[in-house]
Amino acid sequence: MNLSDRVALVTGSGQGIGRAIALKLAETGATVIVNDVNGRAQSVADEIRATGRQSLAVLADVGSSKDVARLVETAVSTFGKIDILVNNAGISRDQLLIRMSDEDWDKVININLKSVFLCTRATLKHMLRARWGRIISITSVVGLVGNPGQANYAAAKAGIIGFTKTCAKEVASRSITANTIAPGFIDTEMTKRLLKSQRQELLKRIPLGHFGSPDDVAEAVAFLASEEAKYITGQILGVDGGLAGI
Repeated sequence: MNLSDRVALVTGSGQGIGRAIALKLAETGATVIVNDVNGRAQSVADEIRATGRQSLAVLADVGSSKDVARLVETAVSTFGKIDILVNNAGISRDQLLIRMSDEDWDKVININLKSVFLCTRATLKHMLRARWGRIISITSVVGLVGNPGQANYAAAKAGIIGFTKTCAKEVASRSITANTIAPGFIDTEMTKRLLKSQRQELLKRIPLGHFGSPDDVAEAVAFLASEEAKYITGQILGVDGGLAGI
């Protein structure tokens, strides 16, 4: 896989899965715009530049239309284009449905789902002119099978799937693909905070018998961003150790 001369924007890439994606795309040759809302993106951009690749950190709230417009304008004015969009930004506000507040519902839908719409819409006009593009959105196994206490998160992640399938049909004639990746349980700061008993219970549900790593997701993103995946669009690629598919 060679992404030389490609420019990628990865949202929510200051840590965890997003960071791994940004580093992997840079490793395969891409120029990477690293984005987050809390300032961690700068260290990731510095890490990429230390390898000799170009990178730019942009602080922006991808749930805000105004911020997204500024993010995309900054990327295009700096590097001339955006070839690859990875919609990775996401949060969780877990609570049983009966106790879930309007604020917790709206916040998760805004960051996890509306951001995908805003970022895709803003970058598509550049991809359409170029007649080439890759839109890769990170959904979740929870969007496929649900999970108690995560009605807001599951709804947002399921929404990404429907959005992506529609987008894929709309832009296919311009050699633009749109796909989703559905991670299962990945070793991140969130899963590391689980009790040992909780981790053991989760592991029983994974046929491969272990959690995935952020790099597992990043490898899948790099593939879907490449020329090797040019005939794949509108799909859900599970990176979950068999959790949802077996």
